[in-house]
Order: sequence, then C-alpha cells, then structure tokens
Amino acid sequence: MKIGIIIGSVREGRRAGAVAQWVHDAAAGRDDLDAELVDLRAFDVPLLTTETLPMAANRSYDSPGVAAWSRAIDACDGFVMVTPEYNHGVPGALKNAVDSLGPEWVGKTIGFVSYGADGGVRCVEHWRSIVANFQMLDVRQQVAMSLFTDFDGAGLAPLERRATELSTLLDQLADLTAKVRGTG
Repeated sequence: MKIGIIIGSVREGRRAGAVAQWVHDAAAGRDDLDAELVDLRAFDVPLLTTETLPMAANRSYDSPGVAAWSRAIDACDGFVMVTPEYNHGVPGALKNAVDSLGPEWVGKTIGFVSYGADGGVRCVEHWRSIVANFQMLDVRQQVAMSLFTDFDGAGLAPLERRATELSTLLDQLADLTAKVRGTG
C-alpha cells in the first residue's frame, strides 16, 4: 500500500524535510508499506479562491499546482503528515492545501508526526478534527517532537524513544490501511 509522507511546511529553513526523511527511512525498511515523500513546497498550491467547492470539483481544478497536488494525494492509500505547529495551531499553507482538495482525501488513513515548542500536540488535535470532515481515519499513535529535545545545532536529533513511537505509528497505519482497503 502506498503511503504518502507529506512534508507539511513551505518555509525557508524548515525542519519538516529532515523529519519527513527520518519517517521515510523508517517506512522504507518495511515490507508492508510503499512510502513516498510528498513535498507541499513542490506543488505551489495557490490560496483557495475558486468559486467551485473542491469537494464538488470532480478532481478538475483550475490551477496546475492544485491539479498536480490532487494527483499526488489521490495516488496514495494513506498518509503520514509531518506538521509543524504555528502559534498553537496548524500551518496555514498546509491547511490551505488540504482545503484545496476534496474527494482525494475521503476515506483514507492518516498518522501524524508533529514538532514544535510543545511537540506540536495542539496542531495535531486541530488536524484530527479537520481530517474527520473528510471521513479520514486517523491512528491513535502520534510522534510529537520537541524543538528543545529532538533537534540540536546540527539538525534532527530525535530522542531514543522516538524510533519506537514511529514504529508503532507505522504499524497502526499499515494495519488500518489494510483494513480500509479490505486486504487486512
């Protein structure tokens, strides 16, 4: 099953790329997942201004960036969203990109790897209510990385327990995705 690992920040100097690569490396060592990095920055998704609601657009979008984003998301069976927390909430560019699509998300599975001053736990709580609107199924396990303990001057330096947390998240995601697809 194909799992998209969404790099959910478009900022310069972002940490999301290193975190997503860490997730990808862990997923690549598994036989039950085919993981692919999906970098939001690569799609140049514009602000959602179209009159047609994305859920009613029938996967036909005016913007080439949104159309490419649609194809990338539609090709996945489930996701690991790597998300920073901004001001106790979700990052605007990622929220806009999620809102720019509709049926591509419906009924798929998702797990969250977050980071921030308090591990990004508040943004994940927001994401859980957002993805519920798409009838997405989220796994219970999350990985919440602190800017103060999981990063150092050289970049990503996850605490030892993070590998186990990530393994549990990937186990839960693989199991749930298989059940949703009718193969588990």
